[in-house]
Order: sequence, then structure tokens, then C-alpha cells
Amino acid sequence: PERPAGKKLPPTSKLAPVIPAPMVRARHRPLTVAIVGSGPAAMYAADELLTQQGVRVNMFEKLPTPYGLVRAGVAPDHQSTKRVTRLFDRMTQHHGFTLFLNVEIGKHLSHADLLAHHHAVLYAVGAPNDRRLDIDGMELAGTATATEVVAWFNGHPDFASLAVDLSHERVVIIGNGNVALDVARILTADPDELARTDIADHALAALRTSKVREVVIAARRGPADSAFTLPELIGLTAKAEVVLDAADHQLVQQDLARIGSGPADASTRAKLEILSKLGDAAAPSTRPRIRLAYQLTPHRVDGPARVVAVEFRRTGTDDVVRLDAGLLLTSIGYRGKAIADLPFDESAAVVPNDGGRVIEPATGDPVRGAYVAGWIKRGPTGFIGTNKSCAQQTVQELVADFNADRLAEPADRSSALERLVRARRPAVVDIAGWRAIDAAEIGRGATAGRPRNKFTTVNDMLAVAATAPKPTLRERLLAGLRG
Repeated sequence: PERPAGKKLPPTSKLAPVIPAPMVRARHRPLTVAIVGSGPAAMYAADELLTQQGVRVNMFEKLPTPYGLVRAGVAPDHQSTKRVTRLFDRMTQHHGFTLFLNVEIGKHLSHADLLAHHHAVLYAVGAPNDRRLDIDGMELAGTATATEVVAWFNGHPDFASLAVDLSHERVVIIGNGNVALDVARILTADPDELARTDIADHALAALRTSKVREVVIAARRGPADSAFTLPELIGLTAKAEVVLDAADHQLVQQDLARIGSGPADASTRAKLEILSKLGDAAAPSTRPRIRLAYQLTPHRVDGPARVVAVEFRRTGTDDVVRLDAGLLLTSIGYRGKAIADLPFDESAAVVPNDGGRVIEPATGDPVRGAYVAGWIKRGPTGFIGTNKSCAQQTVQELVADFNADRLAEPADRSSALERLVRARRPAVVDIAGWRAIDAAEIGRGATAGRPRNKFTTVNDMLAVAATAPKPTLRERLLAGLRG
């Protein structure tokens, strides 16, 4: 039955406010949705769906651990940001929620497989590819992306063996967004302080023997166009020694003189005022430092077999600036990746959609039962919290289509889905397996005064997940009845 006007169900986990949205109309079978991905956009979408009675959500993640970039993309010293996973954990306890980890859609199951068991499939798979810098020398050893290094810090199993050479006194990062600042801050941090975080053991060991004395963050444009946010800059200057050379100090003063005084310019002015108070790069330093550098356009990477220097042109001129370095990281943006059986916009690197409803770009017609949320929907913009409103919008469209009978009924019950998953992927990890991994990591960390000590190989994760208690016969029967 429909809810009386004006009444709202409370959110399952307080992740996002309930907004006036189409209510799921009662059917002989409940609305069943597959969500691909388990990061913030996926979790917020699941939460929005599960605020309503009778809805079932099956979530699929290719890693044995959930939560996407919150686990693998947030810097280790930003533990307060990572605490959102506590809310996600509470949401996974909802009786209508099932988690299938270590299952890759497009490999173990297809889009068609998911549609056979669900009214709709919602993809929240982010923008997993880094934009690549197209200059000579990028094939040399000693080049990587800042995103890959963050994953290395965080123990992501795909990047645990990344070669991060910290034997030279300088690292150069091209691009000055928040991720670039995160990496620079970690590379210059006191390892003893990082030892109190959940940084991966291999990264901590490398940082303890690091020879890095300076991380240069190079940007093509001037200080007023800095891509990092004001809170990130404030956090950086509170924890690290950050400097500018004399020429860049002059650029800051020039931008300050030109910037307006209106509300739209307030954030830029605040950033410039902080930059104007930074130390001089010519002064001696007793600790590893970060230097922000402006108007440097990358030209080529130099080295016979691995990076020894990065050559820039002063933006708008032919003046050459050469920086010796042993490691070059790029941080110039992200690209979404095409999803099998769905249309893809190569230029924008997103799945074409209208408010989250996937559409055929040639006709504008909706692709029945297919939806997107997060970066694969809108591009790599916003923050973790931005995914709340993004997911809400997509769920509104999905529910409206369900109510209007525009979604096909699933052919099989949920019990058939579980049999299919286990047949295709015997190494699937369920919620009990994840909780075993989570508890083991927290326990390992507690002995060293750390929030957790992560497993960094899939095999280790699977070995721990296998120790989780199996569901009882009664629990399996109840699950079958709910399906």
C-alpha cells in the first residue's frame, strides 16, 4: 500500500536525508536492484532504496573488501574521513541487503545475468582510469600516477607491488589537485606519525628509508587557478613545510591584486592569502618539504632507462625549467571506463544518462533497467558527500520507472542468483567473510596502536574470509523466503 501523504520512512543508517521521492508501489514481488560497485555512490544508492519497505538490494564488488575509494583512495592520515565506513557497516546489516564480494561483473556475471534476476541494475563504478600525460619519456621507469601511489599507501591488492622509488632527494608531481597534495603530504610526513594510521606496512617501511627531501607540485597555470580546495590547503600547511620560490611569490601577489572581492572570489582569495604567507624556497630546511610551483608546462621526461629529470617550459614562453627527480607522478584527472553492454561517451568518459537513467546517445531513448550513479554518471567531480544527492536523483528515476511498469520482472528468485554466483565464482565472499576480514585487520592493528593493519593480497583476504561461520539452515531458509 502507498504511504499516506506527508509521511516519510527514516533512513536506514542516517547516511542521507530522505527526500520527497516516488514511493515503491506494492507488487506481487518486491523491487529488486543490483548495484555494481561498493564505494560511496553505491552505498548511498543502496541506503536510499532500503529506506522503503520490501526493497531488496544485491551489491557486487570485484575486490574481497567493500567501500571503494574510502578504503583505498583516502590518504592514511585522514582517518576522520574514513569513519564514514562505520555508517556503511551499519547499513549492511539491513535484512534486504546482500553483499557479493570478489565477483567481477563483465567477467563472472554479465549485465544480462543481472537483469535476469533484478528489475534494475545500477552501476556505481567510479572513474577508475587516470588521465595520462602525453609527453616523451612517460614510458620510463620511475613514472606513475598519484592515484596509484595513494592505492599503494592504502594496501590495495592491485598496487601493493607498485615500484615507488624514494631513493632520490626530489619527487615531482604534475597537477595540483587534492590528490597531489595528499601524496606530497604523505611523502614528506614523519613515518612515526604515519605508523599510527592504517597505512600499508610496505609503504611505511619504504618511507622509513626514504631519501626524499622535496616534493615539487607543478601546475601549468598560476596560483589563482590552483585546483586544490581551501580546506585541503589549510590541512597541508598545518602538517607540512610548504614553500614557494621568489618568482611564484610574485605570481601570488599579482593574482591577489587582480582578484575580485565578491562572494564568488572569496575562496580563491583565501587560498592566495595563505600562499602569500608561505616560506621562501631559498631558505634552508631541516625536514622534507613541499614546494608549490606554477606556470610550468611539462615538455619531456629525461633518462636513459628511468627518470632522472623532468623538463618543463615556462607556460607561454620557450624558457626551459629542468628539475632533477627520481620519481615523477601525474595527477591530471580521471576517466571513466566503458561498461560491457552499455553505451559509453568516449569524449566525456561517462555512461550517457538522463538524471542517472542510462540512455542511447543516438536516440535519447532509455536503456531498460540500466542506471548509473557517482563518477561514471557525472564525471570525476565533487566529494564523498556529493554522492548523496547524486544517488538520490538516480534512485528517484529508478523508482519512477518501476512504478510506471517500465521495468521487466526478474525471471528468477534471489536464491537462484546465489546459486548462479557460487557456480560462476566459487571464491565469492559474503558479508560474513567481509566481517571476518574487517575484524582480523582491526585486531592486527590494535596490537600496534593502529586503527587497522590491512591485508594487501587477495589470497590472504580469502583465507581469512573462509574462517567466517557459515549460515545456519534456518538462516538459509529465511533468505530463500525473502527472495
